[in-house]
Amino acid sequence: MPVEVIETERVRLRPYRESDAADLVTGMADPDLHRFLPDLPDPYTARDAVEWITRGAPAAWRRGWAAYAMVDPATDRVIGGCALSNPLPHLGQIEIGYWVTASARGLGAATSAARALTGYAFAHGYGRVELLTRLENPASQRVAIAAGFHREGLRRGARPERGPGVLGGPPERGDRVVWARLVDDPSEPSPRLLPDLPGGALTDGVVTLRPPRPGDEPFLHRLHGLPDVVASSVPPVAPDGAEVALRVARSAFRWLAGERADLVVTDAASGAPAGDIGLYYSEPSTGQGMVGYSLLPEWRGRGFATRAVVLLARWAFDAGVLRLIAGTRPENAASQRVLARAGFRREGYQRERLPGPAGTRVDDVLYALLPADLPPAAPGAVAPAGPVGWHRPAGAFR
Repeated sequence: MPVEVIETERVRLRPYRESDAADLVTGMADPDLHRFLPDLPDPYTARDAVEWITRGAPAAWRRGWAAYAMVDPATDRVIGGCALSNPLPHLGQIEIGYWVTASARGLGAATSAARALTGYAFAHGYGRVELLTRLENPASQRVAIAAGFHREGLRRGARPERGPGVLGGPPERGDRVVWARLVDDPSEPSPRLLPDLPGGALTDGVVTLRPPRPGDEPFLHRLHGLPDVVASSVPPVAPDGAEVALRVARSAFRWLAGERADLVVTDAASGAPAGDIGLYYSEPSTGQGMVGYSLLPEWRGRGFATRAVVLLARWAFDAGVLRLIAGTRPENAASQRVLARAGFRREGYQRERLPGPAGTRVDDVLYALLPADLPPAAPGAVAPAGPVGWHRPAGAFR
């Protein structure tokens, strides 16, 4: 591919120069890059930088790839990199990748570079540009969305991970989210089913709902290991610590994919975690989602469950969901009262709907909520919440 300088409002893409070595070493010292780039030398030295600039990048160009330094237009200093690789000329397809220094993140540099280099690929005969992102890297997924890429699915074992595998064998392989832009796709951000929370959280002054974050793992492990919570889960099996950690690490991926919005329920005054609640967008084609929640014992009986359900329902309806459902065990009268206080109406009784312990089946009481059913404001006095007001779908921690 021809070597060209690509100018955008936010970044300039140009070939690497030997004077970039110091900036490369500084940028590559970021631990996040080493988590997501398994082939990156660790530590990354000046020798590694010079090797890439004088040999690696030129070799990439000779192979039909494109290896660009991403620089600040005002200073011409390196703030990242953007590349095209793995061309399949007979299919008219090529792959894009990018990285940004910690100091330049959140400024739109990666989005601007990805959009510009994708246009460069289209201008030189490619009809499809593909992008692979790690499930645990929501920042890169947000760049993909902002640059007009569409999520197409999950590619299992798409890339080897860092270090040896089990018993010193070959490296384990990690899954990747597959994104693509076609030559006739618009460059505007691709649509999302579930938007971000306004201001990053929902609150009524008593409870606050926020996305999970690192550090929530012990709390969530305790919550979902409670016997009464496990009994209402599907399947009724307590997740281990690794499953909970994976859920936290991948919660943003599920949200950006439009599959599920997981939230931690906290006490608005202290910020202490009290439980969790989730919206599972199970039927986007019909506009139907499912709500589920759990509370720790010490936070039950304070109306937190009802408040959380109302907050989440209002946000879901504002986001375009048209109908919400929730299910409870027949004996869970307290959680049924929570749903009724939040405006849900009982619609049915489903016999042996769900798997129970030891190969048994359990019944499910079905409730549903429409936008017009919501109470006019967050309730004051509410019924005590039961241990759990929902059935967690299979694979909720994966």
